[in-house]
Amino acid sequence: MLALPQELTLVQATACLARLAQALPSEVGTEVVVDASALTRFDSSALAVLLACRRQVLSKGKQFAIRGLPSRLADLAALYGVDPLLVPAAAVPVK
Repeated sequence: MLALPQELTLVQATACLARLAQALPSEVGTEVVVDASALTRFDSSALAVLLACRRQVLSKGKQFAIRGLPSRLADLAALYGVDPLLVPAAAVPVK
């Protein structure tokens, strides 16, 4: 499972996306889950990172899902109309 940091704003977005892209090849299975539960400070850049990660995952022929999306970020996704792209993960055990 990939994980987002506690803070994800424009300042951290490029480095975070690079880290996720680097970790992506090690994800096994047909679904890649991104854990967003650690996020406490974020802006719309967090959505951009999630959507870019989603594109990368789909390009590998895998499914993309999110676990622990903060409600404020879910509200922001709905405001921008991208919430259907951010599918919640089924109950995934924390490792």
